[in-house]
Amino acid sequence: MTNEQGTSRITKGYKQLISEAAEEVDTYSTADAIDRFGDDDVTFVDVRDTTEIIENGEIPGAIHAPRGMLEFHIDPENPFFIDSFGEDSEFIFVCAIGSRSILAAQRAKEMGLGRVATIEGGANAWKEAGGPVDEPRPSM
Repeated sequence: MTNEQGTSRITKGYKQLISEAAEEVDTYSTADAIDRFGDDDVTFVDVRDTTEIIENGEIPGAIHAPRGMLEFHIDPENPFFIDSFGEDSEFIFVCAIGSRSILAAQRAKEMGLGRVATIEGGANAWKEAGGPVDEPRPSM
């Protein structure tokens, strides 16, 4: 969207936001993230929309905390709080290709989760590399 002068109203685009988040958040290679799967001190957090998970499958045992509800799921004072966020764990955020998850991990870190990371290439790269996936659910 542009203003009357034909220039953009935004001062930062998504590419800059992702770049800034990458400076604050650790990113695992797909292979390293797969190696972390099953570790007792690691929790995977899937921030994709429900329809994406239904259509594409998910990392077994991952918390589903859609990006639009993330802050509410992290805050223990909110009725939508997910108990797993209160555990002492490293939270590895994942989305389809890694953009939403790095922004989500940055926000979670801002909110006080100490150990956060994301996966290079997201769930798509995870699946292509042979990482465990609960297969897509049949549509109704």
